[in-house]
Amino acid sequence: MNSVETSKLELGILGGGQLGKMLIEAASDWNIRCHVLDPDPQASCSKLAHTFVNGSFADYDTVYQFGKNLDRLTIEIEHVNVAALHQLEKEGKQIFPQPAVLEIIQDKGKQKAFYEYNDLPTSNYQYVDSKEALIELLEEEKLSYPFVQKTCKAGYDGKGVAVIKSKDDIVSLLDGPCIIEDVVDIEKELSVIVARNRNGNTSCFPTVEMEFHPVANLVEFLLAPANISEAQEETAKQIAIDCINAFGMTGILAVEMFLTRNGEILINEVAPRPHNSGHHTIEANDVSQYQQLLRCLFDLPLGSTKAWQHAIMVNLLGEPGYSGLAKYEGLSDCLSLEGVHVHLYGKQITKPYRKMGHVTIIGDNIQAMREKASFVRERLRIIA
Repeated sequence: MNSVETSKLELGILGGGQLGKMLIEAASDWNIRCHVLDPDPQASCSKLAHTFVNGSFADYDTVYQFGKNLDRLTIEIEHVNVAALHQLEKEGKQIFPQPAVLEIIQDKGKQKAFYEYNDLPTSNYQYVDSKEALIELLEEEKLSYPFVQKTCKAGYDGKGVAVIKSKDDIVSLLDGPCIIEDVVDIEKELSVIVARNRNGNTSCFPTVEMEFHPVANLVEFLLAPANISEAQEETAKQIAIDCINAFGMTGILAVEMFLTRNGEILINEVAPRPHNSGHHTIEANDVSQYQQLLRCLFDLPLGSTKAWQHAIMVNLLGEPGYSGLAKYEGLSDCLSLEGVHVHLYGKQITKPYRKMGHVTIIGDNIQAMREKASFVRERLRIIA
């Protein structure tokens, strides 16, 4: 764009959760009007969107009607009706990530086959079409313990994953088509967010490392940049670039990876949208993951991903044992600390381990930042 008439910039977003909320906040800097579709009338975006449509993003007619009067569409959750997006694309709508990319990423079996076909490093796996077929493989000793089971469809935020260590865990097997992966000897879990515009130009944010909650299987702590070697950093970024190029995707892709104890870096899975592992970029980087996505969507130059400071991100999860109207204990204590940035997602109802917000701590002294992160985790509690 040589000239931009910002009053005419509009974007449709399928999904109205916290990722959409932060995307709208970034879009407001450039006067981009955002229209949101979400099944929850109290979704995080419901009060921020230029227009908010209460409806299912999994329903063909609802998605088609929502998108037919918009020129550009994106997603903040993968589990949307792809058939409707294919039709809208045929009618000339600009949809990023492209429906063909979403179709692969929605199915973990297709994802793994895609990595294999494109020589992208990933752990060994096999496809199994049902729980019954999986039990049969175990009884015939054609599959050995331990292994990781992932349902092909609808997994999200730790759901749809089971770690099966022995016969005692068979009761935890998940229903439906799935993939079975080898248990990887993990040293660190990493993530790279890579952007690609329609001209095929790419740009990576620095690699981050993640620590997961042992019960909820959600990211609990994120350290940016990752404490890895320069060679490992370059390898992780190159894998991310190779991955988004293989998809031919426009937008941003979060590539979650395992760094094994023998030094391999393997793709775990990907998300074709803003991601939990990129929230810290709002405060810590020259452009945020949300601004970078908007640059891809509106044919604007990719921004610098330079990190100005170290960052630690803490997810704010609903306390176990509490469900109901959310109350925030310790918020004032945390806001009194220098370098501590609190983001609340506007969800009225808390549930155990529900993502309710995040806190980013920025600074130059890692030890002091870790102390603040521990303080936040212990002091800021979400109860009902």
